[in-house]
Amino acid sequence: MEFNKYVFDPYPLEVTMRRLAENLKARRLEKKFSTKTLAQMSGVPAPTIQRFELKHSISLESFVKIAKALGYSEEIMNLLSEPKYDTMEELLEINKNSTRRRGV
Repeated sequence: MEFNKYVFDPYPLEVTMRRLAENLKARRLEKKFSTKTLAQMSGVPAPTIQRFELKHSISLESFVKIAKALGYSEEIMNLLSEPKYDTMEELLEINKNSTRRRGV
């Protein structure tokens, strides 16, 4: 399988991680939760939450736990749920492989 070398991703990883951390902090503050309260609700240690908000580093499991504790279960479940394509040929290939169970 050949990957599309021409897909332009305007968001470097650090930008994406920073945005996720900023969004999480904003949602936490909207609900007036301290990091300690969110830690108790999510099961993720407060220092892990603080590190994510400051340094933008967290495991996927911890991120999902926090998002669920903030009420974003549906959004997490829908992430990557729809195929994304750049060309009609790619869409046709995606549809052709929709029942495939293993990668190349």
